[in-house]
Amino acid sequence: MKTRALLILGLLAVIVALPVVLRRETATVSPHGADDRLVIITPHHESIRLEFEEAFAAWWKRSTGRTIYLDWRKPGGTSEIRMVLDAGFEAATDGGREGIGIDIFFGGGEPDFSGQARLGRLVPLDVFRKHPEWFGESSAIPETFTGERYYAADHTWVATCMSQFGICYNPDALKRMGLPEPTQWDDLGDPGYAGSLALADPTKSGSVARTFELILQNQIQREMAASPGDDNAAIARGWENGLRLIQRMAANARYFTDSAPKPPQDVVQGNAAAGMCIDFYGRSYEDDFTTADGRPRLKWIAPHAGTTLSGDPIAVLKGAPHPEIAQAFVGFCLTPEAQRIWFGKPGTPHGPIARSLHRMPVRKDVYTPENLATSSMPGVHPYADEGNFTYRPELTGSKAFNTIRNLVKVMCIDSHEEMKDAWQALRDAGMPEDALAVFSDVSMVPYSTVGKGDARLDSKDPMEAAARATELGGWFRENYRRAAAMARAKTTTAR
Repeated sequence: MKTRALLILGLLAVIVALPVVLRRETATVSPHGADDRLVIITPHHESIRLEFEEAFAAWWKRSTGRTIYLDWRKPGGTSEIRMVLDAGFEAATDGGREGIGIDIFFGGGEPDFSGQARLGRLVPLDVFRKHPEWFGESSAIPETFTGERYYAADHTWVATCMSQFGICYNPDALKRMGLPEPTQWDDLGDPGYAGSLALADPTKSGSVARTFELILQNQIQREMAASPGDDNAAIARGWENGLRLIQRMAANARYFTDSAPKPPQDVVQGNAAAGMCIDFYGRSYEDDFTTADGRPRLKWIAPHAGTTLSGDPIAVLKGAPHPEIAQAFVGFCLTPEAQRIWFGKPGTPHGPIARSLHRMPVRKDVYTPENLATSSMPGVHPYADEGNFTYRPELTGSKAFNTIRNLVKVMCIDSHEEMKDAWQALRDAGMPEDALAVFSDVSMVPYSTVGKGDARLDSKDPMEAAARATELGGWFRENYRRAAAMARAKTTTAR
């Protein structure tokens, strides 16, 4: 009994000591033991937060001799962050204060940062004054690329890395379904995908909203290229084609999740055949999950000529409680050393510590043969990629961005059950043209009145916005019901 008791005590001692033994060396400290503090609001996932926390804390210690605690605030995606900032700054204004107790907004889409800049909530960044040689079309960080802006004209925000929106799919699932592997957005509108697409709600995620916008731009630019000299008519046709493609994709969807990371999770598990997915989620799953014979369970692609390279920015908020440290953090994130964290393999010089982030750095000069050799994405060189189109913000930019995300919700999500029912009836009837035309009728939302933004749908008055959403949602819902009835009537007649 004594020997058994000693054995149990020994095992307990090992269990207690194991976390200490396995704990990696860290430069971070507890909030109470730190000399300095930085408060950051972000949509970035835990791996990104941990890697940049470790790297900046070590850099800060070398530079100043002081320790620092990074206080991360993650209320959700950029939609939730926008609500937090709105509420915080409104309360600060009412209380006669300038700031909201947060130093930095780190990560998200350019529209979110441009919106905050227009509201006067961001301050100019010191890095432009301290390192002007980093910025410019022939420098490390271009002002624009593929039509996307990588830093603000007033220097209030700057991209730290790039994102690309694309398609993730399960090769084995598609093989079982008899479908070819997708190469462009149009492929996801194939009725063969019915019930097997994983999509996310664009009103919950800025990145998802941007994906739907790019689908529309892809269709618009395709029509403009096919009909040079007739831009107005081509834009109108492209807008309609894009909305109809979104309808078909939505009709194929199993669900619209509130969580942008969920589609690749379901695709890799075989619960969905394909989905829309941002690059770093797709590449992470492709790298981490393989079959017994070494094949990837999930593949990610950028649709050919169907996407751009969007900037993922950082900014210092007005009234930041630690402004000098905040400015230093921004400058650190743009150093060549910090940039290598985004795409290095764990354990490589200046790479991440724990796991690959699978992100594309914004600096051109880090894509050297030496760095690519130790990259988790050795074949990815965004500045040499010719498979993108050039984004034109005047077509679907800031004025229409919120309209598009709200329109997808009322057109596809609020009436998803009616939409799926109509789609099934259309498939059973062999896709009759007259019923399909009713299903695909988007005449209520033409480009001429909605493509530049719908003031009622985007209204800050919730009653006005709800009334417009009810009006549009009811119209689409009735169309789907009519299309289903027409298709079923044809099926009954054929029998």
